[in-house]
Amino acid sequence: MATQPNPSRDDFAAMLDDMFGGADSFEGRVVLGTVTGIENDLAVIDVGLKSEGRVPLREFAPAPGQKAELKVGDEVEVYVDRVENMHGEAMLSRDRARREAAWDKLETEFAKTARVEGVIFGRVKGGFTVDLNGAVAFLPGSQVDIRPVRDVTPLMDIPQPFQILKMDRKRGNIVVSRRAVLEETRAEQRSGLIQSLAEGQIIDGVVKNITDYGAFVDLGGIDGLLHGTDLSYKRVQHPSEMINIGDTVKVQIIRINKDTQRISLGMKQLESDPWDGASQKYPVGAKLSGRVTNITEYGAFVELEPGIEGLVHVSEMSWTKKNVHPGKIVSTSQEVDVVVLEVDADKRRISLGLKQAQQNPWERFAAEHPVGSTVEGEVKNSTEFGLFIGLDNDVDGMVHMSDIAWGVSGEDALNLHRKGETVQAIVLDVDPEKERISLGMKQLERGAPVAGGAATGDRLGKNQVVTVTVLEVRDAGLEVQAGDDGATGFIKRTDLGRDRDEQRPERFQVGQKFDAMVTGFDRSKKPTFSVKAMQISEEKQAVAQYGSSDSGASLGDILGEALKARQSK
Repeated sequence: MATQPNPSRDDFAAMLDDMFGGADSFEGRVVLGTVTGIENDLAVIDVGLKSEGRVPLREFAPAPGQKAELKVGDEVEVYVDRVENMHGEAMLSRDRARREAAWDKLETEFAKTARVEGVIFGRVKGGFTVDLNGAVAFLPGSQVDIRPVRDVTPLMDIPQPFQILKMDRKRGNIVVSRRAVLEETRAEQRSGLIQSLAEGQIIDGVVKNITDYGAFVDLGGIDGLLHGTDLSYKRVQHPSEMINIGDTVKVQIIRINKDTQRISLGMKQLESDPWDGASQKYPVGAKLSGRVTNITEYGAFVELEPGIEGLVHVSEMSWTKKNVHPGKIVSTSQEVDVVVLEVDADKRRISLGLKQAQQNPWERFAAEHPVGSTVEGEVKNSTEFGLFIGLDNDVDGMVHMSDIAWGVSGEDALNLHRKGETVQAIVLDVDPEKERISLGMKQLERGAPVAGGAATGDRLGKNQVVTVTVLEVRDAGLEVQAGDDGATGFIKRTDLGRDRDEQRPERFQVGQKFDAMVTGFDRSKKPTFSVKAMQISEEKQAVAQYGSSDSGASLGDILGEALKARQSK
C-alpha cells in the first residue's frame, strides 16, 4: 500500500483491517495495550482501536485487597470484550485477560496433574473461593484439610498449593483440593518415616485421639494404633483410664505394615509379664483372695493380681444355687475367696472355684445330722415320685412317696402334704458326692411295722392281730388304743363283728380289752382296726387247717376243733 502524506481515519481503519483482519477480529481476544491516562479509579488504555477503553484499577491489583501499581505508559494485556459500546468506547477487561491466561496455564498444569498456587479469598455455600492467579476456583469444605477445620480464617489470603480435581472451561468451572496436597505430602513423609522405624523399637509419641478400642499416637509425622489390649496386662475398661489426649507416652513398635503404612504399638510390652511362673505362683488346690472384675452369663472373672485373671465358671460358683445368673451370686469389685482348679500358662488361663472355698453343705449336714436323726423343714416342691424338703444350709432332702405314710401310696401319699407346710422326717441316707439326702416321714409314726411283719413294742403292721383297749364309745364306733401306750385308732360300727347284734358299740365299755386286726392307715396316719376282718381271717385259717370242701364237716364242727386247739395251746 502506498503511503499517503496525511491518512484519514478511514485510511487508518483500513490499515487495521489489513493487519488484524478487521475490527471484529479483536473481540474475544487478549491484546497488548498502553496506559494513556488514569482517571479516578479507572485506567485509560489504548489497544489501537478507534477509541480507547477504561478498566477499573482494582483489576490490576497483584492480589485481592492490595493496591494496583500502575502508571501512564505501562503496557498491559487486556481482553477485548467489544470493539465499541453505545458510547463509542472499547469494552476492555484486565480480569478477563488474566483469567484467560490463567485458564491456558491451568489446563496445561491439569494435564500434567501438577500442583497450582492460589489464595483462598471468600466463602460460598458448601466451601470457599480460590484465586488461581486470575481464575476463580471452588474449594469444597471437605477438601480444605485432612481433618475437619472449624476456623479457616488463618488459611485465607495466603498463597498455598492446590490440586485441580476438575475443570470445565466452557462452564467456567474449576474444583480444587488442598487436602489432596496435604495427603500426598504426608504420604511422602510417612514413607520416609516408616523406612526409619523397625519392629521392636521403643519410641516416644504423643496421644492424638482416644477411641473405645484404643488410642492413636503421633510418632512425629505418622500415627500408630495403641490397641486397648496392649495398654496393660491388667483389665482396662476404657483407654482413658490410663492415658489422656496430649500425653507423651513411651511405646514399643509391635508390627509395621509397609504396604498399608499401618503401625501397631504396645505399652504393656515394656512391662514384665505377670504370667511368667504362674504355675508355681498359683498351684492347683491353693486358696486365694481376688477381686471380681467382670461378670458374664457363663461365669465371673476374678483378678488375682494386676494382669492375671481367672474364670469362675457358673457351675463352680455355688453348691446349692443351680442355673442362676452369676450376677445374683457375686457383684463387680467384690472381694472373694477362690480355689485354683486348673492352670494353663501357655493359653494364659486359670480356672477357679468359688464353692470349693466353702464347706460342702452335704458333708456339713451329714456331720450335724447323722442317719436316724430327726430334722424339720418346709415342703419346697412335690414331684411325681416324692417331696423335697428344705433343710439347713440351703440343701434339700427328698422323701420318696413310699416313705411318706404307712398304708398310703402313690398320689394319695403325695396329697397328704402341701407346698409350704412344715414337716418332720428321719434322715435315712446322706450321699455328699451325689449331693443327695434321703428322708422318711412314716418312720416317725407310732405303730410303724418292722421287717417280716412282726410287732415290736408299739409298731404295727397291716393284717396284724393286736389287743386293743377301748378309750371312747361313740355311735359310729370305738376309739381304741393298741396295747397300753401304743397307737390310737378307730373301729367302725360295721367292723365290730360279723353279725348285726355284735355291731352295737354300746355293748362295749371304756377300758375293755379285746383282739382286733390292723386293716390299714388313714390319711392322718392312724391305724384302723376291725374285729370283723379278724373273724373272717380266723375262719379261713380254720377251714384250711381243719376241714376241706369234701370232708362233710359243718362250720360249727370245724370252729369247735379250732377252738379246742387254741385252748390247748
